[in-house]
Amino acid sequence: MKQVIAQPAAENAVGYGGCYRSEHRMGKKMISIICVIAGIFCLGYCILVSAANSGSRFYLIWALGGILLLGMAFLWYFEIWGTIPLVMRRIFRLVVSVGAVLFIIAECCVLSGFNEHGRPGLDYIIVLGAQIKPEGPSIVLKYRLDAACDYLEKNKDTICVLSGGQGRNEPCSEAEGMYRYLVDQGIAPGRLVKEERSTDTAQNIAFSMKLIGQNDASVGIVTNNFHVFRGVRLAKAAGIEDVCGISARSNPLFLLNNMVREFFGVGKDLLCGNLF
Repeated sequence: MKQVIAQPAAENAVGYGGCYRSEHRMGKKMISIICVIAGIFCLGYCILVSAANSGSRFYLIWALGGILLLGMAFLWYFEIWGTIPLVMRRIFRLVVSVGAVLFIIAECCVLSGFNEHGRPGLDYIIVLGAQIKPEGPSIVLKYRLDAACDYLEKNKDTICVLSGGQGRNEPCSEAEGMYRYLVDQGIAPGRLVKEERSTDTAQNIAFSMKLIGQNDASVGIVTNNFHVFRGVRLAKAAGIEDVCGISARSNPLFLLNNMVREFFGVGKDLLCGNLF
């Protein structure tokens, strides 16, 4: 009797174990398929942004991400991942988990500045520079300038500081290119001040404030929606007491790329102590 009862129990144990292993393998294959799809998306988006000439080489990070995802899919599908030392796998999972949490926090902060439109009657607005091409402002910069132009037309006493130096691939300083564009749009030259030394956002703010010369002036930071949070935080850290953001639109095609790029921008300025 004991043998009759024990035999089915052993068979059931084997059956449950086999079922578990089968489900485990199916789970790994599903993860591999998801990684392959995500990797192909990253590579495709990299090609798309590159072909559209976004003005920066940050899109290459999508190629790197695609290659890493495809590599992970390979390791999981062929069950090579389990042969890697446990401590290395745990370190990898920890890094990915912490990175994901930080990314979500940073992106929530970035999104908080999307709908800031300033307020009427500011003493100054600062337009943060972006790429100038031989034919004129890049599309990113044009959106900023159009937002500045709209504000200046509605607020006749506001002075506009145009901030941006000349890059290696630019025909003139960004400030000069912005000046020409706004004058062509009918803004009086006397309302425009050029700051032509800065090479990044932190310098945009610092050098512009030297030209303004007073920290108690009311200031609006004009930039694209994904960039407003960092621009305003940098301005507050630089000592501007009365500052707000003025959000310009952005190209939907580049928005995902710019949002990821802004995560690294926020991280860099945080580590450098520029945000506080």
